[in-house]
Amino acid sequence: MLSPFYLISKWTLIVQVIIAVNLFMFSARLFSTWKDKNRKIDILVKKNKHIFRHDTFEIFMQAPCGRLIVHQALKDLNKQNEYKILLKSRKPLITRLKDNCMPSKTYIFINEEAI
Repeated sequence: MLSPFYLISKWTLIVQVIIAVNLFMFSARLFSTWKDKNRKIDILVKKNKHIFRHDTFEIFMQAPCGRLIVHQALKDLNKQNEYKILLKSRKPLITRLKDNCMPSKTYIFINEEAI
């Protein structure tokens, strides 16, 4: 965005400003989820502090942002070498697309003992 496109034409400056505003809005959305990502990392670290369980990472391995959470959690646990093993639990792209594009049923479980 620091390139001097305004020297070419004023229209290129307008296009550059529009692109810059979109990029800043996208980055603001990413940073707005930072607290949630930190909470998920903390949960993964607590679950795997004493005994490392691969199944707790499976759901995060299906999305790029989830894999970033896995990277950070493994770094906090000092188990970066486990990432290659966790990559095997990632579903193929076609399967992930089918799973995410199909409607799914939502189940609500009520714990009557807690009421």
